[in-house]
Amino acid sequence: MTGQLSTLDAHLSGLAAALLPYRREAERLAAWGTELAWTLARGGRLLVAGNGGSAAEAQHLTAELVGKLRDDREPLSAIALHAETSALTAIGNDYGYDQIFARQVRAHGRPHDILLLMSTSGTSTNLLTAAHAAHDTGLRCWAFTGPTPNPLAELCHDVLAVPSPDSQVVQELHLVATHLLCEYVDQTLPLVRQLPTMSTPAPRTAPLAPWGVQGGSRSGPDGAGWAGPVLAGVGTGRPGPGRNGHGSTGTGWVAS
Repeated sequence: MTGQLSTLDAHLSGLAAALLPYRREAERLAAWGTELAWTLARGGRLLVAGNGGSAAEAQHLTAELVGKLRDDREPLSAIALHAETSALTAIGNDYGYDQIFARQVRAHGRPHDILLLMSTSGTSTNLLTAAHAAHDTGLRCWAFTGPTPNPLAELCHDVLAVPSPDSQVVQELHLVATHLLCEYVDQTLPLVRQLPTMSTPAPRTAPLAPWGVQGGSRSGPDGAGWAGPVLAGVGTGRPGPGRNGHGSTGTGWVAS
């Protein structure tokens, strides 16, 4: 019994130690939820991918969006890329395991859709390849990872990084982040429905190669900018550990 208690206490201690820094990191989820709600309500889609336990969490997220988190609402377009087993195994067999997500990103992704990649290590080659495909296709790329710096965080436009060395704790807090993200999406959707003529809000992040900022809006690889009005006071966040230490500005949305 003593051994069992010490195992339990050790795990809970690791989780408790990660909670305060995670709380600061998770502030960005409000801004993500606002942007994701606008994207989905305007006919865009969310693509999600991960390996192992992260794959299970990716599928959990898409289930909450296509189904519902709490209250009934319209289904939202969200696809877990690992869940299409025939396509996954065909791509792996014909093109290699590194391409299993990237090829699906190119097939299903459209400019201004969102790709969310989940990884405790941030080093999985198939996720890094998918991030490159997202840039090439014009998708916005987010990541849930473990501690930064890591290669996946460097490739994504914004990252929620759980600052724990324990991969189990990282995955447990990724699940919390999944539920919070869905909560913020559901909170924003009624506001989106009230403003049917407004376009998707411009994401507020620092520039990432190969994308730059021109005239105050993010421009994609084809030169097309992320344009459109945004809302004051909805979805606040904070600067975070994206590429070169930059992330979402966290200034909320400004009406235009």
